[in-house]
Amino acid sequence: MTLPWTIHGDGKNVNPGEVVAPGERLSWPRTIGLGAQHVVAMFGATFLVPILTGFPPATTLFFSGLGTILFLVITKNRVPSYLGSSFAFIAPISAAMGAKGIGDPMGAALFGIVVVGVLLALVGLLVQWVGTRWIDVLMPPVVAGAIVALIGFNLAPAAKNNFMLAPLTALITLAAVIIASVAFRGILGRMSILVGVVIGYIAAAIQGEIDFARIEDAAWIGLPTFHLPANPFADAAVWGFLPAFLPVVLVLIAENVGHIKGVAQMTDPSVNASTGRALFADGLATTIAGFFGGSGTTTYGENIGVMAATRIYSTAAYWIAGIVAVLLGLSPKFGEVINTIPAGVLGGVTTALYGLIGIIGVKIWLDNKVDFSKPVNQFTAATALIIGIADFTFAVGGVSFNGIALGTIAAIVIYHLMNGIAKARGTN
Repeated sequence: MTLPWTIHGDGKNVNPGEVVAPGERLSWPRTIGLGAQHVVAMFGATFLVPILTGFPPATTLFFSGLGTILFLVITKNRVPSYLGSSFAFIAPISAAMGAKGIGDPMGAALFGIVVVGVLLALVGLLVQWVGTRWIDVLMPPVVAGAIVALIGFNLAPAAKNNFMLAPLTALITLAAVIIASVAFRGILGRMSILVGVVIGYIAAAIQGEIDFARIEDAAWIGLPTFHLPANPFADAAVWGFLPAFLPVVLVLIAENVGHIKGVAQMTDPSVNASTGRALFADGLATTIAGFFGGSGTTTYGENIGVMAATRIYSTAAYWIAGIVAVLLGLSPKFGEVINTIPAGVLGGVTTALYGLIGIIGVKIWLDNKVDFSKPVNQFTAATALIIGIADFTFAVGGVSFNGIALGTIAAIVIYHLMNGIAKARGTN
């Protein structure tokens, strides 16, 4: 790992056309300020995952910061990235947390997160050995886009349920998110979700929808709440939730590979060589988080936006961000503040947010110029989306496959089956 960083220019300014490379930094006061900016950028999205799934927010923030530091160490300080909570986990975690007839719902969800983390780490080792070509073959853009899109759209009913619990607050929150995204320039515009939550929270407080008692009782400093995964050999029902988690591995692969390619394009092509290490690091961070009660992690688009806006890719800023997140996770009072966010605010935010996850899948199609005049692409995307949105389910031997799992399987199988037949018959 390369430490310390070299000073870029005079340490104060970034000239037009220049970027601050991962191994460089500005002056420490500026770097600390940028690190704090990265924390704010990730915060609005990262804390939503534990709030929406019933996980303790302070624990998730703690392991988010710890995972970021671990990521920087494993990638030898060459890949700037913050590991925030992955939205791909929301649906399977929510399914496990809401299940009946299981002794430890949270433990079952954590077991799924740990399995995903281990698999992602193994994929990272494989990529380090053989490269990423096999990922492109398994998941061409039409498949990757369909998987990401169906995960977002599958969550639509959850957004509606929260929205209807407090329609006025939800509407105010949603309007604030939408308006902030175009009313503000720079970083503030990129943090429209956080702006919407703040405005919605104030509206909810005015209407008496928030109970502040737990905030007053919470300590300022203390360890976050830890929770171990359930033992699948002691409770066989835990295995039934695993199929819903497995497709998340594919999403995390796509997110991490995309992140690395984006950073390499804007800084140094040699960053691509760290793809295997990045996947392994995110897998290890997810495994550790899941083993102790935190949500799974992934590289964060919000922080990529900060880098693109500032042209500062220094990993020093991410060390600061990781440390700050860990410190926030050690404040129970801070965690209780997050826990007071009411359903109406969540309903307003997620109405936009879950849709945006789906649109990211669509963007994958557009960026890669997927040709939807071809039947192979048409049926791959169409079938997978309907299965995911309608949440088709299939149970066999006590193991249940939900819409996300079935939609993911459908996307991969349909594409390769149709493509194989088309090539054999010469109809492609």
